[in-house]
Amino acid sequence: MIQRIQSVYLLICTLLTGSLFFLPLASLSNDENTFTLLYRGLDNGTELTTPTLALAILVCVATLVSFISIFLFKKRMIQIRLCGLNMGFLIGTTGMIYFLGSQMAKELSAEISYQLPMFFPIVALIITFLAIRAIGKDEALIKSMDRIR
Repeated sequence: MIQRIQSVYLLICTLLTGSLFFLPLASLSNDENTFTLLYRGLDNGTELTTPTLALAILVCVATLVSFISIFLFKKRMIQIRLCGLNMGFLIGTTGMIYFLGSQMAKELSAEISYQLPMFFPIVALIITFLAIRAIGKDEALIKSMDRIR
């Protein structure tokens, strides 16, 4: 059912990954100016200086997969597989944010400071794991009900 706890977990995961579209992930500052790392690239305040297509795709796919998983409540095994796939996307998103931030800081000779939204994929990863556990419990309950009949 859509009002189960795993649906709430997946909705929170969708909101966390969806918020990455609007919030800065890190800020890089050197002697001349300050840059902001967004999901779509490095921004210097007026224009996008370095686009990051891979990070944008990962954030979009992770958000979309967690949103689609909410509505697959009748197909629990597919929902578990999509959640596992989404966990891979979230690990990739976290790694990509860290990698791009480190590389761009090295290129610009800048000091990087990660913002709070950088940790949203990690929190979403934990919440997705909790959703998988809840879906597994529902599946076990349904199997036990079939055994009683």
